[in-house]
Amino acid sequence: MTRRHLRRPGELVAVLQALADPVRLRLVAQLLDGEPRPCTPEAWHVEVHKSTLSHHYKVLREAGLTRTNVQGRNRSVRLRRAELDARFPGLVDFLTAAAAREFPAVTGA
Repeated sequence: MTRRHLRRPGELVAVLQALADPVRLRLVAQLLDGEPRPCTPEAWHVEVHKSTLSHHYKVLREAGLTRTNVQGRNRSVRLRRAELDARFPGLVDFLTAAAAREFPAVTGA
């Protein structure tokens, strides 16, 4: 993929920077099944404080990787798969294959 094929090259940089963090990559790996997950530390297989987890949610959301849904006092996060497939064809498939190798216990592979 060359620069001229991207509408905004900065978008790809933001996505790759967000995925460069091991905790965020693990969070995305757990979202690849397409199901929303609650924004509670217990719902994830990561050992970080709640405030750190909130920061990771924010980075993923601002990079366009996830969407946070709010219903009353409950929040859930979901991967923006359709949008990612449209913006970066093949990225989600690559992440799925890579996550199966890197995090087999998390992805069920």
